[in-house]
Amino acid sequence: MYIKRAIENSIIKISDTFSVLLLTGPRQVGKTTLLQHLAEPDRTYITLDDPDVRFLAKNDPALFMQRYTPPVIIDEIQYAPEILPYIKMSVDRSKDRGDFWLTGSQMFHMMKNVSESLAGRVGIVNLLGLSGSEIDRIPSEPFTTTPERLMARAKTARKMSLADIYERIFRGGMPALYTGDEINLETFYSSYMNTYLQRDIKDLTQVADEMSFYNFMVAVAARTAKPIIYDELAKDAGISAPTAKKWLSILVSSRIVALVQPYHNNVLKRIVKTPLLHFLDTGLCAYLLKWGNAEILERGAMAGSFFESWVFSEIYKSYLNAGKEPPIFYYRDKDKKEIDLLLHYDGALYPIEIKKSASPGSEAIKHFKVLNPVTEPERFGELEQYKLDIGTGAVVCMATDLLPIDKRNWYVPAWLL
Repeated sequence: MYIKRAIENSIIKISDTFSVLLLTGPRQVGKTTLLQHLAEPDRTYITLDDPDVRFLAKNDPALFMQRYTPPVIIDEIQYAPEILPYIKMSVDRSKDRGDFWLTGSQMFHMMKNVSESLAGRVGIVNLLGLSGSEIDRIPSEPFTTTPERLMARAKTARKMSLADIYERIFRGGMPALYTGDEINLETFYSSYMNTYLQRDIKDLTQVADEMSFYNFMVAVAARTAKPIIYDELAKDAGISAPTAKKWLSILVSSRIVALVQPYHNNVLKRIVKTPLLHFLDTGLCAYLLKWGNAEILERGAMAGSFFESWVFSEIYKSYLNAGKEPPIFYYRDKDKKEIDLLLHYDGALYPIEIKKSASPGSEAIKHFKVLNPVTEPERFGELEQYKLDIGTGAVVCMATDLLPIDKRNWYVPAWLL
């Protein structure tokens, strides 16, 4: 059963603009299924997972290009980067839009190869697992705190209980888990990890010890929704700090985790510059940490962290699915004042706090006022160019309805994401 993806329009626009479309993302998020669903009848599908096809692509790329003429879908392009210069020559000759649709796990050196070989000719689209909007079959749009947008969305979104939300957090967003078939989650994620470690990590990065990398992933999962401190992470994983930094960059490249950068503005002097880590699929995170079911997870010590990472991933996906770079930051200063997320766009900052509570109280927005200096930079000896507005704030929580806290801030139920 095909689940309509919110990113479909972005893919069509990119294909109509560039000669080459590259769809990247982690394993099992539906890249191939999506492109095959959108493909015209005459577009040939080839996968470099096939050993014979891969051998031809790597050892005689010119013959490969003669055998498979555009329009084509070439799956798992990271296994034969040798054909990229030949794709460049082909598109330079024809100049037709959308000739080549490529897929690849967003991996390490592969992205560098593509961007260098096909500069100016390739449009890159990032796909993650299913968002809540896709699962519920409702329209998707970039998340904003605008009350008018939230009120309009409240008319179509499906209300979810605490148990419903944690069931979704525990399950994660892999499309295979929403086909209607009975799939054992532990079996699915065990297979996923084996494939990821064997195919991507071992084959593509030359990480010698897969077990060490697995243990490292467990240590990273335990830090979801927390600032990343490499020395602590390295100690827990039993590796050196430089190795921890390198391995974390692999997880970021393959879209297993995202690092949220701290918001920086010259007016705000005391900002901590450590990035914040979020697992992008909470189901995989729960599997790595051996949580047994959604109910136990909801009652456990990490319930709040999982909720934060799920909220972040929903907002993050909402921008990617619209073909936009997520304008997401967070705030933390040396006085330990924190704001979980900041959206920065159109000359304004929109603060968002995330609370696993049905009625967090006005205390939840107490740190929003630390942003006030950006509205008057001249008072702090900075140029007027640094001036920003403070937009509508939100507390994403377990409230049952969308409700105002005051004139500028709202309680936003998690089911409205």
